Amino acid sequence: MAVFQPLALDHVVLRVSDLDRARAFYCDVLGCSVEKWQEPFGLLQLRAGSALIDLVALDGPLGRAGGAAPGREGRNLDHFCLRIAPFDAAALRAHLAACGVEPGEVVQRYGAEGSGPSLYVTDPDGTMVELKGPPAP
Repeated sequence: MAVFQPLALDHVVLRVSDLDRARAFYCDVLGCSVEKWQEPFGLLQLRAGSALIDLVALDGPLGRAGGAAPGREGRNLDHFCLRIAPFDAAALRAHLAACGVEPGEVVQRYGAEGSGPSLYVTDPDGTMVELKGPPAP
């Protein structure tokens, strides 16, 4: 018998080459908000619904300890998924394009709540982010 059960994504930690550029992408494009700045660690925590996205500056203490910088040949993570609402594909694609972000194709994909629409975008450091809508009825 398990001692615990996972309930939800708590946080994801991303090592980023430009903290201001990453903050702008996650806040201005994806709608996250700044939760907490932990200067001694070079760690900016962003609120994404009930979860956090932690951005670690490569030139900060945690970033320097993590090895090589993220990039096309050296990723720290394949992708992570943000459940979003509403999922209006046309409005979402228009918003992303207006922000200079190239949205991927809207496809039905399986996630924590079942199969529903999603698309992929890439953050400024090359991390893939899946934006996922509600499950199909």
